[in-house]
Amino acid sequence: MGYLLLFYSNLISSSILLGLILIVHFVHYKSFYFISDKEFVDFHSFHTRSISYLVIPLMIIEASTSIMICFFYYGLIPLINLILVFSIWIVTFLLQVPCHNKLSCGKSDAIIKKLIDTNIIRVYLWFFKTISILLIIL
Repeated sequence: MGYLLLFYSNLISSSILLGLILIVHFVHYKSFYFISDKEFVDFHSFHTRSISYLVIPLMIIEASTSIMICFFYYGLIPLINLILVFSIWIVTFLLQVPCHNKLSCGKSDAIIKKLIDTNIIRVYLWFFKTISILLIIL
């Protein structure tokens, strides 16, 4: 029973995060181009603050359950699962956060393009992360 709760908590958090990253990547980030320069800083501030309330707790749940799965359930797939989580965090903090920090000062089409271009890495990582927990459960 305990393992199932652990596995399903990881699957649910990963699935929600995958859904969020797909919407953010394919819809929301691309809408940044259509926000006026005058309104952009306020819009971006609202976006980052609002999305953080959803993403941060889910990423913490995903990371902590991935660590526990790797600790309690030995094997290559749990290790890959954990490596994918760490990769998501690394890409987030090394690529996405700096873009958002620059955008918080004002609109830049070049930075928006970089944000979108580098975010596809997280889309793929979360896709494979979600597949990895499914493989563990199945």
